[in-house]
This record gives sequence, structure tokens and C-alpha cells, in this order.
Amino acid sequence: MADEGDILTDLDNNPAAGNGADNLPSAGIIAQYVKDLSVENPNAPGVYQWKEQPQLDVQFNIGANKVSEEVTEVELKVNVTAKTSQGDAYLVELLYCGLVGIRNVPEDQAHAFLFAEAPRLLFPFARAIIFDAVRDAGFQPIPLDPIDFNGLYIQQLQAKREQEAAAAGGAAPSAPEGNA
Repeated sequence: MADEGDILTDLDNNPAAGNGADNLPSAGIIAQYVKDLSVENPNAPGVYQWKEQPQLDVQFNIGANKVSEEVTEVELKVNVTAKTSQGDAYLVELLYCGLVGIRNVPEDQAHAFLFAEAPRLLFPFARAIIFDAVRDAGFQPIPLDPIDFNGLYIQQLQAKREQEAAAAGGAAPSAPEGNA
């Protein structure tokens, strides 16, 4: 039986196939987990007397950290803030992660998997955690709308290409590059 260290470095413990099947491209989620969760209810108990509906601000960010040659930790950070004119009703910060295994995949396709497909796969679980956290803090749960991670990824690639083209033409890029 393999020890835990082998799980992160070897996606399968089977010997190499003689027919070249071990060279086929593969990518998938190995594990997923809550890395950090913070729920704040700064104005309790007074907040439960407020009549005004809070305005929601939902922000998210995607990051990737290489764990080994074939395994990357994908981070989906989601921040939800509910505010009224009287103050903050609640704040939820979630860092939800997945270990993603990628083997024999070209770099551009691996990047797309890490920053578009993996977050798409992780998001429903993160959404459920936020739903429960808001409910457990004593508020009406919020069903976050699905996010088109593939569309956002394509938009970011186009923006990056436009910045590079502008920089090559002598103009400075309008914003610093991110990690997504």
C-alpha cells in the first residue's frame, strides 16, 4: 500500500503500460478541501433588528501552487460581504482548494484546466459551504449564481494579449499581470 507521500507525487501506482497508454493525457481532481474559512457577524445581536436588506458584494480569485511535477493545488478564494447603511451584516471568506493531477498535457491546455476547468469543478462545493455558513450565522442563505470560469479565462487571455500588444507597440500595460 502506498504511503501518503506517494499520493501527491504518483497519480497511479500501476506499472507503465506496454502499449503507450501511460503516455495518454490525463487531468483531474485528486482531493478537495477547505483551507481557510472565516465567518464574521460583527454587529450581532443588533443586526437581527435591522429592516434594510443588505447589499451583497461577492469577489473571487483563483490561484495555483505547484505541489509536485504532476500535482498542483488550485485555490478558489471567495469573499462575500453583506452591507447595509447601518453597517456590515456579515462577512464570509472562504479559501477552497483542490489538488489537481495533470499528466502528459500541453502547457497551454494545463493552464486552461488549472484556471478555468478546475475552479468550475470546485465552485459548487464552495458555494454550498458559503450557503451553510451564512445560514449558520443566522441570516437568509444566499444561493450564489454559477460563474462562467471558462468565459472569464478567455476574457483574461484576450486582455493579456492586448496588453502585450500595446507594450510591444511602445505603450505601457494598463494593469499589472495577475496569476490567472
